[in-house]
Amino acid sequence: MTSHATPSIRCFDAADTDAVVALWQDAFPEYRDVTRPQRNPRLSIANKLATQPELFFVAEADDGIVGTIMAGYDGHRGWLYSLAVDTSLRRRGIGTQLVAHAERALTALGCPKVNLQVLSAKADVRGFYEALGYRMDEVVSLGKRLGETAQA
Repeated sequence: MTSHATPSIRCFDAADTDAVVALWQDAFPEYRDVTRPQRNPRLSIANKLATQPELFFVAEADDGIVGTIMAGYDGHRGWLYSLAVDTSLRRRGIGTQLVAHAERALTALGCPKVNLQVLSAKADVRGFYEALGYRMDEVVSLGKRLGETAQA
């Protein structure tokens, strides 16, 4: 994409699915292997549409969908997921706009703190979030796969 227009941010619509899948497969190489349930972008979209779909945002410019972010709030903490920006449009403020938009939506719900996870190997991604005021919490993140993803 070669858009120079400032993107607008809006809620995801089901008609955006193919464009978002294409964006994620470009931004997140692990999403190219759709045979693994935890890496299936269509499943991720379906799951988000079933839970707080109003916290799934896309950035749209004249060329189409150029970015995404998902947020969630459980009444205690907020979370950010799936921040993606078209690789040809990075470093133009789109990711920053998406994060700010999601933070405002979470704040409007009364969310006192937002968390996110970054793979330890992704120093550039961590630097992006640190520039936005995020700091590493002194915690250990534990995870356990459930259901059909437990075997993957």
